[in-house]
Amino acid sequence: MVDFRTEYLAAGGNRHPAAADWDAITGLLAYGSDINVALWKPLESGYEGVSALLCGHSDIVNVVKFFYPATGWPHLLLSGSADQTIKLWQNDPSARHVYKPASVLEGHSASINCLDVVPGRQVVASGAADATIKIWHLRFRDDHWNTCLVQTIQTSPKFLPLTLCFSLAKEDDLLLAAAGTKGDIYLYASKSSGDLTHQATLTGHEGWIRSLAITTENAQPNSDLLLASASQDKYIRLWRCGHIHHSVSGEGQKLNGKIDFDSLLSNKTHRVQTRSGSYFLTFEALLLGHDDWIYTVSWKRVAGKLRLLSASADSSLSMWDSEAASGLWICTTRLGEISAQKGSTTATGSTGGFWIGLWSPNGQSVACLGRTGSWRLWTHDSGQDRWLQCVGISGHTKSVMNIAWARDGSYLLSTGSDQTTRLHAKWVSNGAASWHEFARPQIHGYDLNCIDVIGELRFVSGADEKLLRVFDEPKGTAELLSRLCGVERASQDCLPEAANIPVLGLSNKALEAPAEFLSDPGDRTVTDDSLQSTMSDDMGIRKLNYPPMEDDLARHTLWPESEKLYGHGYEISAVAVSHNGLLVATACKASSLDHAVIRIFESIGWRELRPPLAAHSLTVTSLRFSDDDRYLLSTGRDRQWSIFERGTADSHVFLLKAKYPRAHSRMILSACWAPIELGEIFVTGGRDKTYKMWNSQKTGNELVDTINLSGPVTAVDILRHLVQAMLVLAVATETGEVSIHLLEKETLKIKSSHRLEDQSLSTKAVMQLRWRPLPTDEDKRWDRNQMGEPVGQLAIGNDDSSLKILRCSLTG
Repeated sequence: MVDFRTEYLAAGGNRHPAAADWDAITGLLAYGSDINVALWKPLESGYEGVSALLCGHSDIVNVVKFFYPATGWPHLLLSGSADQTIKLWQNDPSARHVYKPASVLEGHSASINCLDVVPGRQVVASGAADATIKIWHLRFRDDHWNTCLVQTIQTSPKFLPLTLCFSLAKEDDLLLAAAGTKGDIYLYASKSSGDLTHQATLTGHEGWIRSLAITTENAQPNSDLLLASASQDKYIRLWRCGHIHHSVSGEGQKLNGKIDFDSLLSNKTHRVQTRSGSYFLTFEALLLGHDDWIYTVSWKRVAGKLRLLSASADSSLSMWDSEAASGLWICTTRLGEISAQKGSTTATGSTGGFWIGLWSPNGQSVACLGRTGSWRLWTHDSGQDRWLQCVGISGHTKSVMNIAWARDGSYLLSTGSDQTTRLHAKWVSNGAASWHEFARPQIHGYDLNCIDVIGELRFVSGADEKLLRVFDEPKGTAELLSRLCGVERASQDCLPEAANIPVLGLSNKALEAPAEFLSDPGDRTVTDDSLQSTMSDDMGIRKLNYPPMEDDLARHTLWPESEKLYGHGYEISAVAVSHNGLLVATACKASSLDHAVIRIFESIGWRELRPPLAAHSLTVTSLRFSDDDRYLLSTGRDRQWSIFERGTADSHVFLLKAKYPRAHSRMILSACWAPIELGEIFVTGGRDKTYKMWNSQKTGNELVDTINLSGPVTAVDILRHLVQAMLVLAVATETGEVSIHLLEKETLKIKSSHRLEDQSLSTKAVMQLRWRPLPTDEDKRWDRNQMGEPVGQLAIGNDDSSLKILRCSLTG
């Protein structure tokens, strides 16, 4: 059978303030990633990144929350989605970091926006875009979860809840604070009936309230509660809640035995009545310091001192402390972008703000999610008394449309609808190896559709525009890959120094360092501050001893654009590069014969070979060169495949050798060639839920076999070498299913088929599959020692924004 292990999993985070939580018990950080929940242990020493994806929702995950309902009960992870459901994931006792579906809460009629729980209680509150708050009760009995909706609160005046915050007061009195698309906070408390009723409205904010956090002021039994609220008005407000022991008549209230004259003069005091007594609520402090919307606030007691963490769209993470002498709350630590870099655009690498800020369980680390879907991590160094940035994780935030391995398999390029191209490679350090994003060569203004590598140092990509762009690897990336990943390049000296994007531009411009910049630092006379800053940063990444952080990825790992390829009339749909790197075949979206042509460019001089190749009547969906570059295979939405053969007299002339109309009953989405030693064998996959094996050497282009699958086939790829004299074919479908088929070399009949079963495999379409070129001897040795007979490494690009690398092997 075929066994596999997930070697790399990259998934960008969803931009929603409630879409992540850091578990205080296990140290596991869970966050929403498209329709999935990603699991990551940030403080793990091996830097392995995302360990698993929990797949089950059908729409974007907006909120994630860990929950310990009661002593002795299973540990839960809750996730709320735009699909109007809340899923309960139960921790597997045999594996601490494995979660399995346990139950589903259904009842809302719109997207779930927020959740909160009470540790040790079996109560869950949910808020949704249907302007309701629902209270649920959970019960675990006989290894089964029983769930019950106990109350529905219609918000009045009507608003959409964006954040909820539970707290236990005296004698288990339940308090619930809710806020959202109004600038007010609504307080609910449990009465004798057990239901939550509206008790008070806290006013003051002038924008939507995105986050609430509540905690006790100190560890004393009679401690007051502190409620923090973060708003789009750029301010944080603190509110104090305490128990009223006595009351007096008149306008004032007697708090803890003393008359609170300040509340009479300048600050309204609200009264909250519960089953066991009364509480006061009053405004405590206004925190100023952020320059943009504030998305999250979070309390943490560190070394006995209460601290508040806030994350803002101004790309800063701030820590607030109360001064012992004055009681004033001040910002003592600020992490993130420096002010000189603010206001930059996505094209120049701006992170676009921080959407989530989280404390680690011990309060010595913090993590935040940025606009680009990447997680940053800081850890406090007590020796230096400073916060140091550590290796985080990154990933696409929208569909991964296409992937391409370097010719020697040294790195993987991915491109997607989030308008970025990313380079992933294996970092080898102290005997351990882990995959990371090492460069972001292209940050574009259009959704990217296709990509392929040209030789060792170039790649070409196509987007929702009428041209293709060619990029050259800069020295900074080459030296970084050489030192940290062992990727050696023979012609490194001729590479450009670096690249940047002009403001309002789409083309990465090459930067060449002046001679005085490359000389001794004391001799530099460069007067252009922006150039000197860019060159210093770009050359600085060459000295990194770890993968680039998000700041470096977004600004200093761009590849310069060397060429544009024109000729197509619509958005680019497919590109393929010959194995010798001399020819580039391209196609665009089309609804007529005139545009459904294949254009071929020489990579030396970039001359287009005329005339373009015509065979299709609709969009060409895939292009593949045979191993010897003699044939070019194309498939299209017109349900046919075509083969063009290179002319014998002129190697730059392609002639139509064969085509097969109606090869599938529906459009063909993918195709690939078998290894050259098997002859002119290729496979096609279509929306008719089949893949077919063809032999173009035989008269009439013989159909060798047709295999039916459970869903439309979106991607196929054949391993470039045989394993135990068998052909290894990977097939993926629109439902996320991935299967490995072993075919007999002589007959091409299936010997065995194996569906990859894993919780991390997506339920959305697989956009592309690519086997890694022949692995290194080191990889082969590891495979034999760990998993049996090696097969190869399979890269998978998904519509759910995830990118995976699976290591496959034969066992048994």
